[in-house]
Amino acid sequence: MFYHIHPYPPFIPETATKLIVGTLPPPRFTTGELKEGDVDFCYGSRDGQLWLILDKIFNLNLKFENTAEAIDQRERFLINRGIGVCDMVASAKREKVDASDIGMSDVELRDLVVILQQNPKINTLLFTGGNSKNGPEYFFRRKLKEYNISLKIISNKVPRIHTFQLPNNGREIKTVSLIAPSGAANRAVGSLASYKNMKAEFPKKTTIDFRVEQYRPFF
Repeated sequence: MFYHIHPYPPFIPETATKLIVGTLPPPRFTTGELKEGDVDFCYGSRDGQLWLILDKIFNLNLKFENTAEAIDQRERFLINRGIGVCDMVASAKREKVDASDIGMSDVELRDLVVILQQNPKINTLLFTGGNSKNGPEYFFRRKLKEYNISLKIISNKVPRIHTFQLPNNGREIKTVSLIAPSGAANRAVGSLASYKNMKAEFPKKTTIDFRVEQYRPFF
């Protein structure tokens, strides 16, 4: 059984009004056995697409390599744009050593409600995945139940939007459940009518292009 510990603490600049919320980076980030092209930072897997999407949205000219400069580029962007990163999962166990969310068991969650209370400028959570089992929204809903809080639906169209109020002061937080920035989610993208419409009009566009347009309004 592999004990999968999150290798990074939350990265939340004082400027943060938005928080990117995922689950866990691949196990190699816990063991330190990074691949060429990985960045030793949140969402740094060379197989992931979040930083590729943000690079396209903001024309960041990011480096995709295991260097201090690549890390610094990402940190400066987050600080300048007022965006933090705080994944839901502190640790989990795995029988199979892979990055699938569904393979996690004995999951220990971060208390995102407390973290939000400690960061009063944050008004939006950007989930990198929806409410499927062991996804970030799924785990967040589980944490909210401990506070007898539920999400209120605002839009049921992908990306789904909800709101809720913090228990201490009633501060309202918006949540946006984006399609996961992973290759594994490409099948879900391909099934969307909006993606099919885009491909019909622009055959050369890809699932990355689709995510860029989905993510853009929320970042």
